[in-house]
Amino acid sequence: MVAETPAAEPQTSNPRFVSIDVMRGIDMFWIIGAQGLIGGLRSLSNSGAVKFVADQFEHKPWEGFHLEDLGLPLFIFIVGVSVVFSVNRSIKRSGRKATVKRACRRAVLLYILGIFYYGGFSTPLSNIRLVGVLQRIAICYLLTAMLFCYANIKTLIAVCVMLLVGYWALMTFVPVPGYGRANFAEGKNLANYLDKQYLPLRQESGDHDPEGLLSTLPAIATCLMGVFAGLLLDDKNISDEAKVFYLAAAGVAGIAAGWIWALQFPVIKKIWTSSFALVAGGYSSLLLALAYQVLDIWKFQWWAQPFIWIGVNPITIYLAANFIDFGALAQLFVGGDINHYLGPYGQLVQVVVTVMIELLFLYFLYRRKIFLRV
Repeated sequence: MVAETPAAEPQTSNPRFVSIDVMRGIDMFWIIGAQGLIGGLRSLSNSGAVKFVADQFEHKPWEGFHLEDLGLPLFIFIVGVSVVFSVNRSIKRSGRKATVKRACRRAVLLYILGIFYYGGFSTPLSNIRLVGVLQRIAICYLLTAMLFCYANIKTLIAVCVMLLVGYWALMTFVPVPGYGRANFAEGKNLANYLDKQYLPLRQESGDHDPEGLLSTLPAIATCLMGVFAGLLLDDKNISDEAKVFYLAAAGVAGIAAGWIWALQFPVIKKIWTSSFALVAGGYSSLLLALAYQVLDIWKFQWWAQPFIWIGVNPITIYLAANFIDFGALAQLFVGGDINHYLGPYGQLVQVVVTVMIELLFLYFLYRRKIFLRV
């Protein structure tokens, strides 16, 4: 996700909204570095507060919601926000037909990058993973951009509702052979069953995948929620204070509606239940309201520059973290295994140095105006 990618536009694409780049950067930092930092802190203390925070940076095994479960839906939400500005700008500059072609090209390239991220074609055919994080982002971006090109706001809202309600209806009323209707347990629900029957090659969870076939539908709804937020930010007739209020109100409403829906349709990230989509979308809207207030209204931005470096080059660091051993580079700087003379502080020091090297790498790219384009 980088300059001129489906998942992100460079900061210069719309300098009014520093909050969008910073949110994207914080989200990616969360993915590439936060877990290690929390792990380092946990090695120093087993206090209740540290344990609670550390637990929040681990995915829920199945039902429920931890902070870690917000990473991907927040990113997809931000993709939706960015679509409003990138697609509108592209239509004005090149026309609708060229914009659609550009969206298709971007999505295909991002999807292929996803395949290579999980090993590409260097592995046996049966080990190639056709779905994953980048592939899900690519699909959500493409379908959302296509809808945004041709549909008005009322149609977009209707599609979002239909995706959430339709997914709930399928998962609730279509019987799964051997397990019946409305079974949301792992391996016994309709989404997992369809993956087992129709998703070829490697699947992350054995015979099903957390980024599987059917659960892509509510993920697209998450992207559309981002579009609604982007349209609000882009509306010149609404004051900044009102935008913050509407974003916050929508966030609270989404969280409340999601947990109420969870009484029948549980919050489960690995099958992206409709209740999960609402809860995650609600938190994403609240975070955007906070970021917009702090960064774009109060202009309190001095602390955010490192996150901008990440936010304009997220695909770069996402891929680099998989192909470059930043941890090994950190060991060169700290003198190898430092646990023997720093004890429990060794892990934390090495993680901090690793993150600093990643940030320096991104700063170099930012200063040189090098952005991965797809």
